[in-house]
Amino acid sequence: MIKEEIISQLRQQFNITGFREGQKEIIDDVMDGKDVLGVLPTGSGKSLCYQFPASIFSGLTIVVSPLISLMEDQVKQLKASGFKDVVALNSFMRPDERASALKQLNQYRLIYLSPELLQQDEVIEQIKTFDISLFVIDEAHCISQWGHEFRPDYLRLGTVLNKLHDPPVLALSATATKEVQNDIISSLERPEITKHIYPMDRENITFVVEKVNSENEKRSLLNQILQQYKIPALIYFSSKRKAEETAAYITEKLPFQRVAFYHGGMDQMDRITIQQQFMNGQLDIICCTSAFGMGINKQNIRLVVHYHFPLQIESFLQEIGRAGRDGKSSVSLLLYAPGDEIVPNSIIHNELPAKEDVKSLFNKVLQMASKNKELPPASQVIEDLELNDVQGRFLYYQMEKHGIMDGKTLVYNKGYLEQSIQEIVQFIDERTAFKKRKLYDIFNWIHADGCLRERLYIGFQDSYKTPLFECCSNCGFTFENWEPDQIRRDETMLSWHDKLKELMLAEGFNNETK
Repeated sequence: MIKEEIISQLRQQFNITGFREGQKEIIDDVMDGKDVLGVLPTGSGKSLCYQFPASIFSGLTIVVSPLISLMEDQVKQLKASGFKDVVALNSFMRPDERASALKQLNQYRLIYLSPELLQQDEVIEQIKTFDISLFVIDEAHCISQWGHEFRPDYLRLGTVLNKLHDPPVLALSATATKEVQNDIISSLERPEITKHIYPMDRENITFVVEKVNSENEKRSLLNQILQQYKIPALIYFSSKRKAEETAAYITEKLPFQRVAFYHGGMDQMDRITIQQQFMNGQLDIICCTSAFGMGINKQNIRLVVHYHFPLQIESFLQEIGRAGRDGKSSVSLLLYAPGDEIVPNSIIHNELPAKEDVKSLFNKVLQMASKNKELPPASQVIEDLELNDVQGRFLYYQMEKHGIMDGKTLVYNKGYLEQSIQEIVQFIDERTAFKKRKLYDIFNWIHADGCLRERLYIGFQDSYKTPLFECCSNCGFTFENWEPDQIRRDETMLSWHDKLKELMLAEGFNNETK
């Protein structure tokens, strides 16, 4: 149990007066050295569940985090609170900086890094020389949501734990069905893990689905709402191009709104800059893909719009959970037009290699082996299929998992190879069916006749909290009656665009007069 003097330290160092729901229970078990799976609602302070123990433990706390921007933000906040023994190891560092940090790990108590970095032998060899008090997987749903295709190194974390002599594990998430929880536990090889699962519904968020007939109607409705409300907002898209186009459209139609776009195709420094500007109140609206928002702890986001609906309800809950972290009235708005389901269906099919192609390619490999020809390297197999990056990582991991690859070389054993190919093809079928089932769930929610709140949480928990404000559009909510806290700023205060323009004009004037 947490002693009173430790709680006093908590108040002093982290500037909080008490624990939120679930925090104390998780921290108690973590400090007792137990493996813990914690599911807490968005904005409930999950990071404290490992940052506080890390400030007390004598050994290292390793935190696996999915995004560089999230790591950097956490490190900055910790250092501002007086916790200086923290570092983020990531690709944003210069190679010499990272090498230097690795050699000086004894100076730190808390280390953030990505699952990909934990696949590097030099990193593992250096970390394993230290006593590890706690191994944390932040946003642990990524194991299930991203591990099978997008980032298979999440599925290799169980092997990493073995290499690090099996330290205690803390897996944290805001959205995890029983299915996802089981996926996390199985992947980490922690069957006896202690579970702390709390309701994830947010009673201050109102759910709205608006069905329109066309893209133009979507834009028009969005324009009306943003004309009426000057509030911090996120607008999610499935398309990078649409995010950019809509940001330009809003800027043209509503010049008083400070807007930027954000997606994974942008330069890393540009993304970090935009995120910081939004956090600091220098931007009002971000038109973004799912690449934006994880770990963003901006308290006053009032509106989260889904211009396109995501592939699954878990993603939807993660994204709308960025609204209203201060407990004030906020809205989740999903816009739907006929045909919107085409994009997510296309994404699902592009995430996995076609099973016919996989069968065909490996038949060629078998023919080569039967003629005693030298087998191609695994990389050549993937290259011949002309796969995209996600499909390539998926197939590479599957070949590794099934033991038909030794290092970078294919291993030939006719019966075993044939069985492995069948299992990979079967898994492609299963994964596609699973993803389509998830897509149908959110599609059916969009078209539900009853209460949207009740229907949304039904797969996650037995009940939901009584909404503090309006419930949902199916229960009578309309924007005409919504009165959120709006942005109040000095109308004479220049935006950063205007400041830059003024600076350039001043520079030009000075140059002309010299």
